[in-house]
Amino acid sequence: MKGSELLRVIGAQVCLHATMAGMRLATPLLALQQGYSAAAVGVLIALFALTQVFLALPAGRFADRHGFKRPLWLSVIAASAGAGLVLVFPTFAMMCIAALLTGGATGATVIALQRHVGRSATNATQLKRVFSWLAIAPAVANFVGPFVAGMLIDHAGRAPADMLAFRVCFAVMAAFPVVCWLLARGAHEPPPVAPAAGAVPTRAWDLLREPMFRRLLFVNWLQSSSWDVHAFVLPVLGHDRGIGASVIGSILGAFAIAAAAIRVVLPLVASRASERSVILSSTLVTAAVFAVYPLLDSAWTMGLCSVILGFALGAVQPMVMSMLHQITPHARHGEALGLRLMTINASSVAMPMLFGSIGALIGIAGVFWVVGGVVALGARATWGLKV
Repeated sequence: MKGSELLRVIGAQVCLHATMAGMRLATPLLALQQGYSAAAVGVLIALFALTQVFLALPAGRFADRHGFKRPLWLSVIAASAGAGLVLVFPTFAMMCIAALLTGGATGATVIALQRHVGRSATNATQLKRVFSWLAIAPAVANFVGPFVAGMLIDHAGRAPADMLAFRVCFAVMAAFPVVCWLLARGAHEPPPVAPAAGAVPTRAWDLLREPMFRRLLFVNWLQSSSWDVHAFVLPVLGHDRGIGASVIGSILGAFAIAAAAIRVVLPLVASRASERSVILSSTLVTAAVFAVYPLLDSAWTMGLCSVILGFALGAVQPMVMSMLHQITPHARHGEALGLRLMTINASSVAMPMLFGSIGALIGIAGVFWVVGGVVALGARATWGLKV
């Protein structure tokens, strides 16, 4: 894949993902302004991830059958329609529908883009490079979407956060997916891979019978859970240490910046580091950081741990994506990507509840140590990864 085409694909993902990220900020604010409770807003926010759990596998199969552009333009239509519905009918019911549409569109787009980029790479080194660059897109989108939405809500109306400002915000969010399509429509698509002649029909769950795929999915789940536990437990730990909300936010921000920065560096070292070595190093560093974290009292030392953890966890996804494309059949990359996305999103929904229950029993420090111990035990599974 040429650099200019990869840049357009990254820009396309940023635009569509930014729609979801912006709507995830704007719709809860509008719902609260209309008098809805915090519980209702919590349900609204959860809906952004719900469709990604249930649509991931069908979206993967659809991408395998129809390639890159058809899933993309359907996602563009869904995302624009979701934001447009709230623009015309700014009610809570429409906000919920918009959350389902924009969340599902983002998940389907991620699968289609990852499959397209993986199939366009010619060797393992290029796989690591292109997935490292592509992994930067969500971080950029999670900044662009909320920033643009927040600025429009505060400044685009006759008064801050009036209905006109929200409508302008939703109109811009509806336009982002159109830009996504304009950027990606000229991408060169490799010819489809037909199933082998006489092959029996398969199910996505059959992939779990492959030991290496199962191992890779488990390792990826460990890293994703580590990401979730840090985001969920750090605010509680910081509060217990008497650290202010702005400082806690800065520590989480440092983690996000580190995770994005390492993905900029990874393409430069792709030819010198194997996927297994990067994932194993990340696993060991993550376990060590979780062992130390609860012992820290100052914001500076916690911030340092946050940056180290960001470097470690941020390096994993491109390596996992590279390995996934090498160990799964070309005709089933979409299914494999869908199964991975479904697992991660389901984990992100369930893990905070589990972490909260464990924390209530053994304390917040215990959560870090339990998860760190599980990650350390998972290093053995990481050592067994191979392509």
